[in-house]
Amino acid sequence: MKEIAVEFEKHNESDKVKELEDAVLELADLSEDSVHLSSAVQAIANRYQPKEEVVNNFRKLLEDEVSKLKGQSTTSDPNSNPLVRQFKEAVWKVHHEGQPMPGEEQEDIVMTSTQSSILNMTCPLTGKPVTELEEPVRSVECKHIYEKRIIMQYIKSSNRCPISGCPKKLRADRVVQDALLLIEIEELRKMNKETEVEDFTLLNEDD
Repeated sequence: MKEIAVEFEKHNESDKVKELEDAVLELADLSEDSVHLSSAVQAIANRYQPKEEVVNNFRKLLEDEVSKLKGQSTTSDPNSNPLVRQFKEAVWKVHHEGQPMPGEEQEDIVMTSTQSSILNMTCPLTGKPVTELEEPVRSVECKHIYEKRIIMQYIKSSNRCPISGCPKKLRADRVVQDALLLIEIEELRKMNKETEVEDFTLLNEDD
């Protein structure tokens, strides 16, 4: 969608760019909802104990748990979502290369989209780059990324995030593969490849 929007922007088709931007915002919002739903299902499964009476209203239990999680969420508006930011940056650069985006003129340091979406480049427990993890998951609380099998084993003995200096606590039902994680990791892979190509080109020029 980002690449298509860039092409539309090059041809000054702003209406189509706006339609795609609205779709990206909607996807970001749905992604957040999916994280809450996944966490709610896991939380209910962890604490539910079968009894003699049958619980028929699981839908109500799920809805209440989702509402509670949304109330606890510290996520800001969809516009600050990393992929929404990447989308807007890509479109902005078509006609404003090298210029800060609106609202960033006064910032001393403008974080890149990659820095804002992937907080840790390697899993703190395996040492592997996040781009090489077999089943990456992310903490809902602190947004750090880990290898699922290893972090689940770790949580059994400690609930503190293994990233040095991170004060957040981990729960198994709040460490998930949210809908955007794999997309963000794929974006990082692409950027890494582009950087490697640029470095190789510079090396050839030096030779």
